[in-house]
Amino acid sequence: MVGAAARHPQGAALTDDVEPIFRREGEWFVPTGHSRGPWDPGSQHGGAPAALLAEAVREPGMHVARLTYDFTGPVAVGRPLRIETRMVRPGGRLQMVEADLLGEDGAAVVRLRAVRLRRGEVGGLAPEADADAVPGGGGPDAAHAGEFPFESGDADGFHRTAMEIRFAGETSYGIGPALAWFRFARPLVGADEPSPLALVAAAADFGNGVSRVLDFESHLFVNTDLTIHLRREPVGEWVMLDARTRVEPHGTGLAASTLYDERGTIGLSAQSLYVAER
Repeated sequence: MVGAAARHPQGAALTDDVEPIFRREGEWFVPTGHSRGPWDPGSQHGGAPAALLAEAVREPGMHVARLTYDFTGPVAVGRPLRIETRMVRPGGRLQMVEADLLGEDGAAVVRLRAVRLRRGEVGGLAPEADADAVPGGGGPDAAHAGEFPFESGDADGFHRTAMEIRFAGETSYGIGPALAWFRFARPLVGADEPSPLALVAAAADFGNGVSRVLDFESHLFVNTDLTIHLRREPVGEWVMLDARTRVEPHGTGLAASTLYDERGTIGLSAQSLYVAER
């Protein structure tokens, strides 16, 4: 499976008339309301630009082993964006590439550095069985849908209308650790199917939100960065986070997640958090 097929939350395959998260206009990507995040109605959820930049660093024959994002400023909804990429370290076995998401003024609002490793058969190694079983008592079919509790039910947003989210075990949008499955509910760009790598990037940025330890109404706990390590890309259209958040009285925190597909573990992600009272 080359890309995770975008679908309605009910599971029906999408058609070309479904509004995407980004519209392509020449070299520009115009974010729709489905990119919006929960903190500011005029700003995007970090998962939207993270997924967009992940598509820009893919390369045939190479495995993207690490993605490191720095969110250098708010990413506005509705304002055109473009991507610039550059090779930092060329090589046949190991490559480092950077991708900047630029606003209309040319300033970078998100910067990604990716590490790519050559794919190839290695003698004497058999595919490792996933030692870590998928937690939560079954896959996404056994999980329950989550309804974001802090907004009206008809609001557009990355966390509402761009991603389908299902919680496993006894977890939910409440306080504490979470087991949450994610898949795209609509195309990322135009009518194109998002790649498995884009799905991982989109889901990983939810770690601090689904495993919150503070109330949205009283505190900010915004991630300033996101790092993802992958030993392999997901198989299928779902990715799960086993997410936990810790915060400190001096105003910082860390959200860390183990990443799964329906077969088992695929990697890890982490987010540094800025914490403050509203």
